[in-house]
Amino acid sequence: MHAKISKVQYTIRDVPLYVNEALRQKAKTEGKSLNQVAVEALTVGAGLGDKPVKRRDLSDLVGTWVEDPEFDAIIKEQDQIDPEMWK
Repeated sequence: MHAKISKVQYTIRDVPLYVNEALRQKAKTEGKSLNQVAVEALTVGAGLGDKPVKRRDLSDLVGTWVEDPEFDAIIKEQDQIDPEMWK
């Protein structure tokens, strides 16, 4: 006996225009309904799709923050307002 697969309906509000446009364009390009593309996007976004979601950050490029008192002092000096320049 197979388990019955149930489905639910969603109403999603406040979808940004750029997301709407991207989903509609993808649906048109792939010859799918907007609903199919939206469900696929939700599935992949929830980490449940066939392909793993590739996440990227810049930590390998920028490293981590290290306190540098000399740098802080230079920045503080640059933030000083010269009253003569503002006359």
